[in-house]
Parts: sequence; structure tokens; C-alpha cells
Amino acid sequence: MKQRSPHGTHSPPGPVREPLEHGQPPWSTEPESSFSTWARRFFRGLVVVVLLLAAISGIRSWVAPNRTPETVVSNQNSFPVDEARAVATRYAVSYLNWDEANPDARPNLIALDLAAGLDSRAGWNGRGKQTADTAYPGEVKVDSAGVTAVVDVRVEVRSFTKRGQAWVAGPYSWERLSVPVARTASRVVASGPPTFVPDERAALPENMPEAGVADDDLTAATLKDAEAFFSAYAESDNKVSAVTAPGSTIRSLNGSVKFGQLKDWQVYTGNDDERRATAAVTWDGVGDTTLDQNYTLTLRRTVATDGAQRWQVAAVG
Repeated sequence: MKQRSPHGTHSPPGPVREPLEHGQPPWSTEPESSFSTWARRFFRGLVVVVLLLAAISGIRSWVAPNRTPETVVSNQNSFPVDEARAVATRYAVSYLNWDEANPDARPNLIALDLAAGLDSRAGWNGRGKQTADTAYPGEVKVDSAGVTAVVDVRVEVRSFTKRGQAWVAGPYSWERLSVPVARTASRVVASGPPTFVPDERAALPENMPEAGVADDDLTAATLKDAEAFFSAYAESDNKVSAVTAPGSTIRSLNGSVKFGQLKDWQVYTGNDDERRATAAVTWDGVGDTTLDQNYTLTLRRTVATDGAQRWQVAAVG
């Protein structure tokens, strides 16, 4: 007879296992492919690299956290150069004015521009007399931080010599000063006494622009017209308007001088309608005084109704 299972069903016969030897594990191993081994090692190494990078980045952020780069703005562009010129000019005039008969006047004027806390006597020993009235500011050199600067100022002065009880005025002369200034929260101030600097002559730069190529034929053809123009240019607006190119407005010297002579006249090559010209003119002043001056002009070709062509001055300078 066939035996039934406890549950009333038949169980299929399972695989027949060999009896285990003593110490043998109750499982079996299967050989692993070389690709599986490489992939497992690769991903394991990748995990290690990622963890190391994360650790390094974290430590670096603790020691030196990332900061958004700040835009560096130079304060030189915002330095109040116009105010610096005004302050330096007034201070230079006050600095070069002194009178031993009124010793308090100079410190009071200097105090208008000198920084508070600095000595308003500014180095003067309280003796002598000198006046300064006319001054012209020049270049303003601003420091890299945009806080201080030096201003170039030229001042006309007149010194006096004491003879007995009277002061005798000497000739006018020019002094050149380098005035230190500083920008505060409210205004520009002089930050110390100025220093004298030489006002020496300098030669023209070597890269001066060339005058151009001379047009000798047009120069000769327009010589008389140029003389007529400068004669009218010296006298009145009505006369100069009659010899200038149509549509141009040139103001005259209105009789302040008289035309003496045209010492040099040159027209340069260019296009067919407009040319550049230069002139050396001698003006007659009061009495026997004469003064030579150089001019640059623009000539324009005009055509009359009858077809006649001529070159007339369209601009001076």
C-alpha cells in the first residue's frame, strides 16, 4: 500500500544529498566571475573617495568658510577734486599772505581750511610783509586709498621791503605750491603746510601731431583772402561776417588791436570742401607795441550763384 502524507497529499521526492562529512559546512560555494569582483572593488573604492572628499571639504569650511568675493572699489574716482582745488587755492593764498603789523590776520584766514588741531601759524615767524591775491589750481594727485591728495597751485605774490617806517613794494612774481589735503566726513581740509616746488620750463613732447602736408597752390591762391579776414577780424563783427563762409558765426576782436601783417600763411591738403590752415599774425597794440600770435583756421569751399568758387574761413581755432 501507498503511504499518505500527514496532510493527505503526496510530496514529490527531493534531491538526494550526500551525507555530510565531519566538519563540512551545511552549504556549498559557487565560483564568482572576474567582472563581479572588479565591479564590487570599484564601487567600494568610489565610496571611500567620496567620503574622503566630503571630510576634507567639511574641515576646510570649518577652518576657512567660503565667502562671497567683495568687489574692490577705488575711492580715487569719488574723491572731491573740485572741492580739493577750491580749498587748496584759498589755503595757498592765505599761506602766502602775511603782515607783521597785523599778525593775527594770517592765522585766522589759514584756520578756514587747515584741519582742526594743527598750528594755524603754519611756520611763519611773524615778521615781514607779503601779499598774494591771484591763484590757479592745477593737477590733483589722489592717494591709492582715496583719503588724501596733493594739489598743485600757482600763486602770484608781491613782497615788500621795509625802509624806515614805510613798506616799499617789490615786483610781482609767481610761486608754485604743492598743497596736501584730506577728505573728512564733512569736507576737504588742508592737512599740513604746503611745500614749494619748482615751476620750470619743459620742452614739447616728441609725439606732437604733424601739421600736415602743405598745399602750396591753395596757400598762394588764398593769401589775400586771409589778409582781408584778419583785418576784418580785428575790427568788428559786421566786417568779419562779410568775409566768412556762409552759415558760420565768428566774433571779432572788436577793435582791441589792429591788424599789422600776416607773417605766415599755410593751407594743408585735405578734401575738396574743407581744409585746415595756420597763420602767424602780427597785431598792433597801443603805441609802438606789437604782438605776434599763431592761429589755426578751418577753410570751407563756397560756390557763388555765377559758379565762381572761393575758400572762406569757417572757424577760428
